[in-house]
Amino acid sequence: MTDLFSKFDGVIEQREALLSTGLTDPFNLVMERVESPTVAICNGKRTILLGTYNYMGMTFDPDVIAAGKKALDEFGSGTTGSRVLNGTYAGHRGCEDALKDFYAMDHAMVFSTGYQANLGVISTIAGKEDYIVLDIDSHASIYDGCALGNAQIVPFRHNDIEALEKRLKRIPEGAGKLVVLEGVYSMLGDIAPLREMVAVSKANGAMVLVDEAHSMGFIGERGRGVAEAQGIIDDVDFIIGTFSKSVGTVGGFCVSNHPKFEILRLVCRPYVFTASLPPSVVATAATSIRKLMHSADKRAHLWENSKRLHAGLRQLGFTLGTDEPQSAIIAVIMPDLEKGAAMWEGLLNEGLYVNLARPPATPAGMTLLRCSLCALHTEEQVGEILGMFAAAGRATGCIS
Repeated sequence: MTDLFSKFDGVIEQREALLSTGLTDPFNLVMERVESPTVAICNGKRTILLGTYNYMGMTFDPDVIAAGKKALDEFGSGTTGSRVLNGTYAGHRGCEDALKDFYAMDHAMVFSTGYQANLGVISTIAGKEDYIVLDIDSHASIYDGCALGNAQIVPFRHNDIEALEKRLKRIPEGAGKLVVLEGVYSMLGDIAPLREMVAVSKANGAMVLVDEAHSMGFIGERGRGVAEAQGIIDDVDFIIGTFSKSVGTVGGFCVSNHPKFEILRLVCRPYVFTASLPPSVVATAATSIRKLMHSADKRAHLWENSKRLHAGLRQLGFTLGTDEPQSAIIAVIMPDLEKGAAMWEGLLNEGLYVNLARPPATPAGMTLLRCSLCALHTEEQVGEILGMFAAAGRATGCIS
């Protein structure tokens, strides 16, 4: 009998070799207690959180928590059904109304996860005879959406406007075309040149979907993302996002002004055949989204945190994913997985949690430590973080 797990032998061997050195498993950390959006107890020690995507710090917001408790008391723990059957409560429509108000768009559709939002929308609107042109560094949920719909995938070099245009011009005349971009790419924290890319896409007859998972709530004057910041939000056909970053809970969504958008509720399989989010979750999401509309001060502070940490890490001698801070994500490039794991553990021992990211999730096969800042990190905490990077970096030989 063929062992169906044999295809993973290389990954198993790499993991075992890493752990055999005595290092803590960087992909199996347990947080024993979470005290705030920026601090948790890990391995019995106070730990600053710098790898949670909790960009706007909404997870402990009193209004958000109160809304969740109220919905739990009034509607119970779950819907036990999909949105098209018994799974749409008043709170689900209320959450979609909050999204429509936030983005000033006509339609909003909530999914049970951000992954399912990409999986569902992309696979439904682009099928076997259609072409999807996407950045080669696109998230796994985007690639999986392409595969589920069986569309023709045409990747182009990361953030390369000319490469995008060349790919579009090679697609047969009259074929359906969807260009899929991300506002902020989650590994390096770099932003896309959406203004130019959307213009090229429209000039070549393509519809455009932008995943703003890592920019919603933070980037843009009203927190609507990179498309808003670059002045082309009205030119984008679909915006995908998630509740598990700035919104501070779980779930995904798509907003759009397309006049036929509502038919997706009947033909999108990951929406039709998935149980809907619990009432307490959509209540927290709706409350958080409406508060994010009025969070300009928090957005400004988060930008200051990002600038300070980026400059401090460069001054210490670390190689970063971007020359300048472009988002709330700062990637610290490591020489290899072994050195990256050692640095990750060194930081954890200092009292700092970051993400260790490795191939195939990372671009160009690199290993990196991904730092995601929060609007509630204080100036003092950013100073602590830099001190921890200095200590761990010298101890592991990552800096001199």
